[in-house]
Amino acid sequence: MTVSEHSPIIISSDLLVADVSDDSQEEGDSVVEVELREAEVPISAHGERLDRALAGIVHEFSRTYLQQLIESGAVRLKKQIVTKTSVKVKAGDLLQIELRPTPQSQAFKPEVMVLDVVFEDDYLMVINKPAGLVVHPAPGNWSGTLLNGLLGRDDAMRFLPRAGIVHRLDKDTSGLMVVAKTREAMDRLVEMIAARHVNRDYLAVGHKEWLGSRQQQVALPIGRDPRNRLRMAVVDLERNSGKTALTDISLIDNQDDFCLVRCKLYTGRTHQIRVHMAALGHPLVSDALYGGEPAVGLTRQALHARRLGFEHPVSGEALVFMAPVPDDLEGAMAELGLSYNGKL
Repeated sequence: MTVSEHSPIIISSDLLVADVSDDSQEEGDSVVEVELREAEVPISAHGERLDRALAGIVHEFSRTYLQQLIESGAVRLKKQIVTKTSVKVKAGDLLQIELRPTPQSQAFKPEVMVLDVVFEDDYLMVINKPAGLVVHPAPGNWSGTLLNGLLGRDDAMRFLPRAGIVHRLDKDTSGLMVVAKTREAMDRLVEMIAARHVNRDYLAVGHKEWLGSRQQQVALPIGRDPRNRLRMAVVDLERNSGKTALTDISLIDNQDDFCLVRCKLYTGRTHQIRVHMAALGHPLVSDALYGGEPAVGLTRQALHARRLGFEHPVSGEALVFMAPVPDDLEGAMAELGLSYNGKL
């Protein structure tokens, strides 16, 4: 058989049922339908890495997806399973690829989920997110996210980017989020957030007694921590990449070792309140990533998005929503002797 100079020779493409069972899978999930493709490496791909050669053969899938297939044992080179993406191929080599679902490819699937919807019309909904619920699918959380729940609640959400999610809360932060239901509403909400026309207030419990002014405006830029890429940090924009970040912080109540504050966001940087509170010397209770210690049984960072206000993106009506303090945070505040007036 003559090897093609530029185009791979597709020998076959078949659908089959493959057994991909392992001990971690639930009963009934052990077989999936996959597509098996066979092709020969063209002359133009001679000497290339396996993942690059595959990308030129299976055009409709991303290189990242193909790398995942290689690492999962779904690719054979000369009929031998290869799991290293950097293996070099030769012209005429036989490649066999099982195009099987990956966690990422299955992430954007509807799931039945009970959501606490505090407001809904034809254009948007406001959700009170519980602590522990991940907003977007990501490594370690490819299912069971708010996005999956939104798709399960309304099939039309699949036609919107990110199922209409226009901003996010951290997994262990509770409180209010607005979600768009139409593209018109989504585009307008994104513009409003960028223009700082969406008011977002949070309750937070920090370590140490609050000293100094009862109201502070924190304007410290935030970027990826250069010493620990898993977290964010206040950075010097002349030396590190990052973005400006602005938070108003007001003291609500104080004790010898703890403080209860109201935080108003003007920007929406990743972990903004957590980073700014830590920078002030008041890391949030139970926020281990930024120096917080556990207290009174609270198992997640003491942060709650309590108030959300904005103009309706279509009607222009002024909307304001309040979310009650969750039981775990309310109990922790009571044990710490911190008092909160829900009208603040």
